[in-house]
This record gives sequence, structure tokens and C-alpha cells, in this order.
Amino acid sequence: MRAVVQRVSSASVETEGREAGRIGRGFLVLLGVHTTDEKKDADYIIKKISGLRVFEDENGKMNLSLSDVSGELLIVSQFTLYGDARHGNRPAFIEAALPDKAIPLYEYTVSELKKSFPVSTGEFGADMQVSLVNDGPVTILLDSKKLF
Repeated sequence: MRAVVQRVSSASVETEGREAGRIGRGFLVLLGVHTTDEKKDADYIIKKISGLRVFEDENGKMNLSLSDVSGELLIVSQFTLYGDARHGNRPAFIEAALPDKAIPLYEYTVSELKKSFPVSTGEFGADMQVSLVNDGPVTILLDSKKLF
């Protein structure tokens, strides 16, 4: 599982001209599911997002987590995180999980994070327009396969 985590001042997502989700200070998380991902991959991503210390403390050091700053999450599914453009210019997406596998892992991740944080989401599989004010900018790539 891959997550691109962006520290934001605000973020929102629209589908078909209507706002699906909006947050203030927190993380915009673009989340992709791999064909071989399992619950342990989602658990790794959940733990990392929950504990990631990239908010500045009183000394200007990135030392505070999302819970320390009462932050919010906007989680947007993004299968293109598994686009492979090594051969040619058109990415192949064969490593991205199909919806029957991806949706349950995406929903599990969202539901687990909702236990600790205010969470908004996009709409799985929809064409979405994402807007954000990247704070820093701070962008972190998490990949559960780097661990196993």
C-alpha cells in the first residue's frame, strides 16, 4: 500500500461538481492499493499516518503528530500511485489492485483512522478534483512494501 501524505493548511475534493470532502489543518492522503496488499499493509499505513511527526513544535522543529495539533484527514483513493512508466511514456497500472480488493482495504483504512481523527474522503473510483494548500511544502511517501 502506498500513501502520499501532504501536510496541508486546507484541502478539499469535488466529484461531479459537488464537494465530497473538506478539511482544515492536517493531512491530505492519496492512497493506493497494490494487488498483493493485505490487512497488515493497511495497518502499517494507519500506524505511520497516525504517528507521523511533521508539524512544527514551539521551537520550529517537525516534532508534532496529527493528534498533537488536533489535525484532520482527507483520504483520496488513487490507483495511479502504482503507475509504472519505466517502459515507454504511457504508464501501466497492472500493479494497482482491482476494486474488489482495493475497496475493502481502502474502507478499512478510513474506518480505522476515523477512530482517532476527523476524516473526510473522496469517492472511490470517481473522477475527482483535489485542491490543497500544501503547508511547507511537506510531502512524505509511505510504502508498506519497503517494510516487508
